Amino acid sequence: MKKLSRGSRLLIMGILLVVIDQVIKVLVKMNMSIGDHFSVIGNWFQIFFIENEGMAFGMKFGGFIGKYFLTTFRICLFCALTWWIWSLDRKKQAPAGVLVGLSLIDAGALGNIIDCLFYGLIFSPHMPFMQGRVVDMFYFPLIDTTWPQWLPIIGGSPFTFFDPVFNFADSCVTVGAFYLILFHWRFFAAEEEKKETK
Repeated sequence: MKKLSRGSRLLIMGILLVVIDQVIKVLVKMNMSIGDHFSVIGNWFQIFFIENEGMAFGMKFGGFIGKYFLTTFRICLFCALTWWIWSLDRKKQAPAGVLVGLSLIDAGALGNIIDCLFYGLIFSPHMPFMQGRVVDMFYFPLIDTTWPQWLPIIGGSPFTFFDPVFNFADSCVTVGAFYLILFHWRFFAAEEEKKETK
């Protein structure tokens, strides 16, 4: 049996990650209402269904027109990153770990792009193309308390450590980025040195 090429393995990994992301989102979308939540592990890991305008970790950007800009920017970024991964693999210029990290980021970007492009049409027919909202569900309120009363201004107000709700695609992007920074920064530093030498 012929061994799969490195590029084929990366493609399969990327497709698998996008499928996992979309399955989780569809299950949440079809079985929960916005704001519904339940505990998975105690109070510090919950499934909490929200939708956002498309940026990572529930952040919003620019309303209706901003959504078109953000989605277009994401598509361009995804295409550029896909081309770069393909180029590095074809020229054998990068170790496998670099390509895995970049592919994690690429798959995560595609997962959220699919939401933006099609979820408005599929789940909310009144929303036009490219106006779909991203489904988020993972919530880790690791510390959920209130600030001490004696603190000025914020005293007595609630405090939650790591408040954002995010999804599997966001996780792929974050894990891929941290993996590259922690274990493959020398590759990118060397690439920068090559550019400066040229």
